[in-house]
Amino acid sequence: MAPTSAPWRTDECPSPAGTAPEPVQHLREPTLSRPAASAGLWALIIAGGYAAGLAADAFGVPAPYLLSSLLTGAVLALCGLVRDRLPAPANRASQALVGALMGSYLTPAALVSAAPVALPLTAVTAATIGLSLAVAWLLARGGRVGRSSAVLGMVPGGSAAIVTCADELNADVRLVAFTQYLRVGLVATAAPLAAHWMTSASPATGGHPAAGGGGAGSGLLPLVAGSDQLTGLATLAAITLAGSWAGRRLRVPTPLLMGPMLVALAATLSGVVPGFAPVGVLRNIVFVLVGLDVGVRFTRRTLLRMRRLLPPILICMAAVCLGCAGLAWVFAGVTGTPFNDAYLATTPGGINAVLATAVSSHADVALVSTVQSLRLLVVLLATPLIVRLLAPRWAGSAGVPGGGGGGRQVIRPPGGALRRD
Repeated sequence: MAPTSAPWRTDECPSPAGTAPEPVQHLREPTLSRPAASAGLWALIIAGGYAAGLAADAFGVPAPYLLSSLLTGAVLALCGLVRDRLPAPANRASQALVGALMGSYLTPAALVSAAPVALPLTAVTAATIGLSLAVAWLLARGGRVGRSSAVLGMVPGGSAAIVTCADELNADVRLVAFTQYLRVGLVATAAPLAAHWMTSASPATGGHPAAGGGGAGSGLLPLVAGSDQLTGLATLAAITLAGSWAGRRLRVPTPLLMGPMLVALAATLSGVVPGFAPVGVLRNIVFVLVGLDVGVRFTRRTLLRMRRLLPPILICMAAVCLGCAGLAWVFAGVTGTPFNDAYLATTPGGINAVLATAVSSHADVALVSTVQSLRLLVVLLATPLIVRLLAPRWAGSAGVPGGGGGGRQVIRPPGGALRRD
């Protein structure tokens, strides 16, 4: 049978004699023949995102480099001017540098200060995952979204890793990617505004040392924290390279982020490594790359394809975000933590964007990074097991045959085996 549109393939499933063969649709990633954007074009886009960040910073926009570059990338993608993702080297570099930045904030003093609230932090992490699963169950009950796809789309944290394992868990890769990055985009947009509003409403909650605001400073230097810039830059390069290599060899979740973070954490705890955390222009460029990487994912093609699913997905995302804000309020009341810090620590996903917001809003970056990292590890380690465990049970309770796909067409050929699209 001839193929249909680009992202779909139609096969024939064996059927009893005398009946027409039943089509089974197999979901594929779209294979579009489109030219890759040149390195020069991406350099201009990154420079434009940085210039937009400078303008936004001048007007007092919270997390200016992140938000402005996110909007820049989204506009370019929706207008069809950019049809490619951020180049892989830039994406890898931004993840590794964000990991090194996160690890640099987890100082011995910060970990000691977070120790008294370890039990509430664990409870909030478990409650956030439980809330996401409950909302995913409601989304799957509507019948438009598969059970595996609903779980993988709603769990907070580790968007890239979750999308990577979607195919293995019998989920719709494009739907999971769309849901994950839509949530990241919403969080990246809403968190800076909410944090700015809360900080303005309660000025006393600010004042955490966050290594400066969102501006680039008075000049191009410094690029890293510490007096010796060359030594600091060499140390930063060594940490990112060694961390990326170790993360891949040890097969940790999101190795390009977690590997450098763990190596930077060890270097920070040792107390003998010179200052290496990105600051000033270098940190702003990292946030521009993070924003562009999120923004360019929202193409017209993706939005048109998912338009019928957009209302229920947005409602479920709003429920998760409001629920996490409620958990932040409880956590703040129990531990005495400023609500701004608790809100950023429990915001569902977008760890890079949340860290950028924490830095720009002078929040307790160590606390935010600790909570977000803990949840990231738990989610990435537990999600495959949760999907395999819950999807068949949800299918049985909903009266739908099959486990993972939910909403996929299920065909029973004469041999009795089930096939899904």
